[in-house]
Amino acid sequence: MIQIEFALNAKNKLKPDKNVIGLAVGGSWLTKEMDEFSDLDLILVTRDKIAGDTDKMLEMAGLLGDLLSGFTGEHVGEPRVLICLYDQPLLHVDIKFLTLDELVPRVETPAILLDKEGQLEKIFSTSTYAFPFPDYQWIEDRFWIWVHYALLKIGRGEYFEAFDFFGFLRMVVLGPLLHIKNGNLPRAVRKVETELGEKDQVALRGTIPKYERRSLLESLRNAVALYRDLRKSLFGNRIELQRTTEEKVMEYFGQIEKRKE
Repeated sequence: MIQIEFALNAKNKLKPDKNVIGLAVGGSWLTKEMDEFSDLDLILVTRDKIAGDTDKMLEMAGLLGDLLSGFTGEHVGEPRVLICLYDQPLLHVDIKFLTLDELVPRVETPAILLDKEGQLEKIFSTSTYAFPFPDYQWIEDRFWIWVHYALLKIGRGEYFEAFDFFGFLRMVVLGPLLHIKNGNLPRAVRKVETELGEKDQVALRGTIPKYERRSLLESLRNAVALYRDLRKSLFGNRIELQRTTEEKVMEYFGQIEKRKE
């Protein structure tokens, strides 16, 4: 498999570098789910900090293979990651540049490929990882205002912006909550096609509208119904529901539905 071959070659190329402490790999490598469409998630641990200096990050990445292009991951909240595309073979590789003290905290414990002095193993064996789960109160406090925002966009005829809202809602709320309901890690909508039951998949597909007012409103109704079901299933008594906001927003929803296009 090209990902394994690339990772092992990277290990060999990094061995002589005195600044390199170790190399590890995470993601689908750990879960044994890697296939021809998988990217490669590498963690490069160095003595001197490289993250923050894009030129140095690109220079280091260029040593590992035929680097076509790369950019840092500010758009996903992780500037320490360099998102790379290599050629021969064409492969997507994410390289996270860390120092030893940045290995804790972490969302998973990666597999070690290179550990010159045993320091990675020591840190991984004496610390734990925790995958971030959504804050239910944070979601509830925002959900109904988001629905009202979507209604404004649909009401005004800004359908493209409404479309973006549905993608956001699936990524931030519905996908993670459905994953939790099914005993999975809340990885947005990743692999929902294989990790959710058919009923949940049908419910989620009901939030994908056509480019028309009626369909957008119907999909929004479906999104609200799905959220209410998930809220009932997952939220405990400690979550304060925004009942008044919900009631007012749903009244407005009815008013928008009654208007002619």
